[in-house]
Amino acid sequence: MSYHDYIIVGSGIAGLYTALLAKEQGSVLVITKGSIDDCNTRYAQGGIAAAIGKGDSPQLHFRDTIIAGDGLCDEKAVRILANEAPARIAELVNFGVPFDTLDGKIALTLEAAHSVPRILHAGGDATGEHIEVTLSRMVRASKIKLIEDCLATEILVENGTVRGIKALDRRTGSIAEFDCRFLILATGGAGQLFKFNTNSDIATGDGIALAFRAGAEIMDMEFFQFHPTALCLPGVTPFLISEAVRGEGGILRNADGHPFMPDYSPQGDLAPRDVVARSILYEMQKTGSDNVFIDVTHLPPHVTTTRFPHIYQFCLDHGLDIIREPAPVAPAAHYMMGGIKTSSWGETNITGLFAAGETACTGVHGANRLASNSMLEVVVFSKRIIAKTEKKTKQKAAPRPRASKAHHLPDRREVSKPVPAPSLSTLQGLLWEKVGVIRHRKSLTEAAGILAAWQKSLSPPTDRASYERNNLVLTGRLVTEAALLREESRGAHFRTDYPRSLPRWRRHIVFTAK
Repeated sequence: MSYHDYIIVGSGIAGLYTALLAKEQGSVLVITKGSIDDCNTRYAQGGIAAAIGKGDSPQLHFRDTIIAGDGLCDEKAVRILANEAPARIAELVNFGVPFDTLDGKIALTLEAAHSVPRILHAGGDATGEHIEVTLSRMVRASKIKLIEDCLATEILVENGTVRGIKALDRRTGSIAEFDCRFLILATGGAGQLFKFNTNSDIATGDGIALAFRAGAEIMDMEFFQFHPTALCLPGVTPFLISEAVRGEGGILRNADGHPFMPDYSPQGDLAPRDVVARSILYEMQKTGSDNVFIDVTHLPPHVTTTRFPHIYQFCLDHGLDIIREPAPVAPAAHYMMGGIKTSSWGETNITGLFAAGETACTGVHGANRLASNSMLEVVVFSKRIIAKTEKKTKQKAAPRPRASKAHHLPDRREVSKPVPAPSLSTLQGLLWEKVGVIRHRKSLTEAAGILAAWQKSLSPPTDRASYERNNLVLTGRLVTEAALLREESRGAHFRTDYPRSLPRWRRHIVFTAK
């Protein structure tokens, strides 16, 4: 057993950035289930949003975020996000993140649903990778203790306060306990719930499951963002085609070559992601095709090759020259907007337990995340977590009060027909078909019954694969049950049996286990 002031679970940008700030306040241990280099951050192409350009302002950034969130954003959290963004960008620059520049100034680009260009990039379309590499280099060079190949399995709580964590050492198969003053979950999302996704294979909902079992509140799980444009090539794992491609002038066309987005939205190709994703599915159904196309052949070749070098090269490596022919794309699961409910200081309802990054639900995204706000959310609220703990190193805060209406997962009856074994592929197929971009009560109810039956049949986990399977089943249940409860359509949650947004549903769905 060992003791640290801070234990951070996860080694993406949220975990690394928080660790670098925390080391100034006390001893820090970072636990990660793979290597420090395994994370979703590396796949983040779009960039990071901040109101630092001429003609922009935090108020404009606030407004765009609120509009995208479709009535469910926490306005206080969004103001914090927009107002503190410039200072956090300056901090990343000081850390050495090499943002792209033009004429000596940081270059800014436009993405969907932003009113002005405010997206910073590094290496064109490799922003996440550059930030991750910069931070991981700093962590390795610091006194921060890092344990790789170590999977967190249980949060230890005594009298409503975090005491530490249990973790599986994947190399020895042994379980160890680590005690701490503050535990920060930075475990990323849960894209592996879905058959088609843009996430790393580490995104298995671990933080959600850990926190839920410990008694933390889980909020907004019905809102899972499906990126509209993932490369769709036979035998090729879905590869993200950044929204910035449309921001630079890329045009979505159906199988007949028709530019269809103006038929669905006055914003055309720059409509919010949920609108674009559904529009693509409708066009695929109309034309009987498995995909649509993103067309950049009308752009000067140097724009594509210099602005999107990774995308261009990946496509070229798979026999597709996007300078000369459109790229086939289709929607894929991308980002979990719900998560562990936190205050604007990253606190959960369990004293000493904090959450950061995609696994947290700060309230800034609401029902639909504005493009490139995710990495910004990490640096803004991670900074606030450390500021909060710095004030409370001698006396811990009282637990936050529970939501007035918290739900528990229902004890569902067994489904009538045989249930397939809960393998990763059957789980992903179930969620994609029945809890995907377009939903309905019948399919959601069927999925809920199967997931409940799976959870009852699961044997105690013994290794990484079985722990991840159990975490995915639980996280899948939270997504599905929340989608069943929300009898309306709002943001990324769309139900054909309730196709409109309703005023009475301008509220959050929160689950607790205790």
